[in-house]
Amino acid sequence: MNAEAMLKPEHVPEGLVHDFDMFRDPGLLANPHQRLERLVRETPEIFWTPRNGGHWVFRGHQAVFDAARDPDSFSNEAIPHDQLMAMLASMPPGSPRIPLPYPLMLDPPAHHKYRQPLQPSFSPKTIMGLKDSIRALAVALIDKVAGRGECEFMSAVAEPLPVQIFLKMFGLPLEMMPQYRALVKESLAQQAGDSNPAEGIKRLVTVAAIMKDEILARRTAPKDDLLSLLWSLKIDGKPTTIEDLENYAVLLFIGGLDTVINGIGYAVCHLARDPALQARLRADPALVPEAMEEMLRRYSFVLVPRRVKKDLLFRGLQMRENDRVQLHLPAADLDPEVFANPNEYDLDRANKAHIAFNAGPHRCIGSHLARLELQILYEELLARIPEFRLEPGKPPRYVCGQIIGMTELHLRWDRLAQ
Repeated sequence: MNAEAMLKPEHVPEGLVHDFDMFRDPGLLANPHQRLERLVRETPEIFWTPRNGGHWVFRGHQAVFDAARDPDSFSNEAIPHDQLMAMLASMPPGSPRIPLPYPLMLDPPAHHKYRQPLQPSFSPKTIMGLKDSIRALAVALIDKVAGRGECEFMSAVAEPLPVQIFLKMFGLPLEMMPQYRALVKESLAQQAGDSNPAEGIKRLVTVAAIMKDEILARRTAPKDDLLSLLWSLKIDGKPTTIEDLENYAVLLFIGGLDTVINGIGYAVCHLARDPALQARLRADPALVPEAMEEMLRRYSFVLVPRRVKKDLLFRGLQMRENDRVQLHLPAADLDPEVFANPNEYDLDRANKAHIAFNAGPHRCIGSHLARLELQILYEELLARIPEFRLEPGKPPRYVCGQIIGMTELHLRWDRLAQ
């Protein structure tokens, strides 16, 4: 059942109204990118939907790119920051502190002072230092299922890979993995669109609470991990606080898990349907980085929410202050105005300049880590498992919302003779 339809605001032209529910659309839940192919054909580059409270959808590549690079017009603060601070200050005494995923929910210039201290930890040079440990983990996870001839890939490999990397980067004990995997599953389950927003806040509080003892321990006994490094940073010239550490922790939890899990799922699903591509990459592993970029373009999966910051005219359209916007990255990467035959996966495509990691000041800070994890996963999967295919009768399952996610991917392959 779709969400209740809202009345069209007066400033929205009748011809730009398109009924599209990003949480409950049946086509999205059955095969999201196939549904998006039709959405791109049927809609202009910007349209307005009456579902989910009524909002704009930017699905054209240039519209998404321009809006992502214009934080003065399109705010990442769902609620203006001053109002949010006032709301938090009015909470009853004794209420648990709600961690805020800074700098994700800040606009410049405040955004910059929280993001800049993180940059060295996610630079290409720093991330390349994790290469051997990521490969060892990928090998261990794949080898665990290789002899079975089948597996549910999301739970066996796609999910534990980034969760364990997250724990190791932060210096958290691996015994905490079940708790984090449970939180990942909750996060996917709450994409359904009818969940109480309080549940999302509760999850942030839980993430911070799980990490709090380790966070405090690193303040007095630092180690070679990200938590210790965060304690050594200065924000706007001031030492980081426990509140800063909790904010960073929930930010990196949100960004570091969903992205890689779904990037892995869509890529492996495509490979399972394309034995010729599997064979080509096995024969020439040097093509894996290019294959990965085209997968990210063809199967982008993040929708980026924005709030119109002031009355404005954008690409000839009148928008009002506090209008809500979804920057639809998956649809933007299927835009025929930018990509020839966009619905085809083309390893030899000249233009693979996708927007899967967003653009502008909020471009994904973990993109180098995500790319490295994806590349290594491709390499080791193709090297260690023979030609794999989808399990008949068990199609992939999806969840939709801000993340167009994959929840189940059943694979089968012929076991090698012992």
